[in-house]
Amino acid sequence: MTRKNDSKTYTDKSGKFAEGNPGRPKGARHKTTRAVEELLDGEAEGLTRKAVELALEGDTTALRLCMERIAPARKDTPVNFDLPAMKSAQDASQAAQAVLQAVAEGQLTPLEGASVMALVEGYRKALETTELEQRIAALEATK
Repeated sequence: MTRKNDSKTYTDKSGKFAEGNPGRPKGARHKTTRAVEELLDGEAEGLTRKAVELALEGDTTALRLCMERIAPARKDTPVNFDLPAMKSAQDASQAAQAVLQAVAEGQLTPLEGASVMALVEGYRKALETTELEQRIAALEATK
């Protein structure tokens, strides 16, 4: 099957997209998606009202849908523990030790600890890069 647009063929003989295929334009919607949107157009209020009515009558699926909109599941929670300040790349080892200690003591879950460690590592890299730039600038200034 070849796809033609402005009399240009965008597939090769095997049916694979050829080089220069522009693909679907940005913002283009699949025809099924467009059809569903047209069917639902103007019906949001009625559908919502019906879902609430069903939920109040005890329909557990409707109740779950309504509750997910009222109070969606939290994707992230703040963590509270002592993390030493990092003013140099060397301070990152103390911060990492604090995170490991918090996980070991149960203040943080292992998943929370991993997330915080990723932040510590990113900040360490930024500090390290800044320190290297300062050293290079100082070396170039002495030349």
